[in-house]
Amino acid sequence: MNRIHKLFKDKKARVLSIYFTAGFPELEDTLSIMEAIEAGGADIIEIGMPYSDPVADGPTIQESNQIALENGMSMKKLFAQLASFREKVSLPVVLMGYLNPIMQYGMEAFCQKCQEVGVDGLILPDLPMQQYLDEYKGLFEQYGLVNTFLISPQTSEARIREIDEHSNGFIYMVSSHAITGAKAGISKEQIAYFERVKAMNLKNPRLIGFGISDSETFSTASAYSNGAIIGSAFIKVLRNSKNLQEDVRGYIQQVIS
Repeated sequence: MNRIHKLFKDKKARVLSIYFTAGFPELEDTLSIMEAIEAGGADIIEIGMPYSDPVADGPTIQESNQIALENGMSMKKLFAQLASFREKVSLPVVLMGYLNPIMQYGMEAFCQKCQEVGVDGLILPDLPMQQYLDEYKGLFEQYGLVNTFLISPQTSEARIREIDEHSNGFIYMVSSHAITGAKAGISKEQIAYFERVKAMNLKNPRLIGFGISDSETFSTASAYSNGAIIGSAFIKVLRNSKNLQEDVRGYIQQVIS
């Protein structure tokens, strides 16, 4: 069973996914950050594959992408770093990125490499659903990869139901129609959106992302979904860290407490 499926089978609430950019803050930090995320008590590790034009991301993650690329991070380098990570990390691992570098690498070669190293799923914000269904669904299934689609407050009910029909892992609920970044709290409009989607009784679990940064916002998001994704706020922890292992574990434990 895919680790993502097993997680949501075993845990229905307060699932925490932590995002970080591979190769940030230093090129060789990837594996140690993954180990610290697991030790801190998170449930999913989401690794960003650095790209020069991360359109869905705000300034904090954009900057981390740029620094990672300047550090020398590449798809080839990331897979080399992940070659033996399953010896130390048991959590589900999802790669998040954009189509262009994957297409350059070769979609099938990429999926095959994901299976080889032990990656469980993908989040590709610029992969259209129809292209996924027509060209890549069979490939993802062949290599045991769960594909995650994003929805936002502007996504119609019909579209959400279509995404739910073609998903088999979890749905990424973008909390606002904006780029990523830690915001100050959660607005009434966002709560109304969370309630509307919750009332649809979708078959797939939902994780809320964009603007989740601390215990309060994590708990609020978890009241309307199966949990949440933290990205920009975690990148700031890494950027300011003097001791990655201690700071990562401490931050995550503070969020889930």
